[in-house]
Amino acid sequence: MSKNKKKSIFERFANWATQATGSSAAFIIAAAVVVAWGISGPIFQYSETWQLVINTGTTIITFLMVFLIQKSQNKDSKALHLKLNELIAAQQGASNRIVNVEDLTEAELDKLSKFYVRISDLAEKEDDITCSHSIDAAEENHNFKSAKYKSKPSNSDSLNGTKNEKSPAPRRKSKQSARSGKSI
Repeated sequence: MSKNKKKSIFERFANWATQATGSSAAFIIAAAVVVAWGISGPIFQYSETWQLVINTGTTIITFLMVFLIQKSQNKDSKALHLKLNELIAAQQGASNRIVNVEDLTEAELDKLSKFYVRISDLAEKEDDITCSHSIDAAEENHNFKSAKYKSKPSNSDSLNGTKNEKSPAPRRKSKQSARSGKSI
């Protein structure tokens, strides 16, 4: 992406204002204004006008800052989603279903959350913190690994010269991996 791309006047102002209002200097200036206003109270006999000045000023600034902060958060959120989407898309074995997950309805997000709870439950059963699953292959991987683990001969069997006759179940491909020809 080109950094020299021309931004709109509003975009440039919003970026500048976000940087400026989030600085230490802005905080010091705001604190100095409040202190000056407080010190000027006896001079103006704590009149209604004196109170109105600070109330009006802070209300206007707060009102404008709400929109500025929201614009900045929207931009940051969109950039973060794009970065995460790129990581998901680039990771072999990751479920592409969660790219643009932010566009799902609340009910769809709840359903997806249940998948991750199931993945978590499967991971707890395996006692292996390095093990991971995609949504599509979680249960299949768990069953395959469980069968493979159970079919390994124990140390006492190999020392006695006996073999464990169990063999691991053949690994099936998920629908998605069967179509793409990739094994998960």
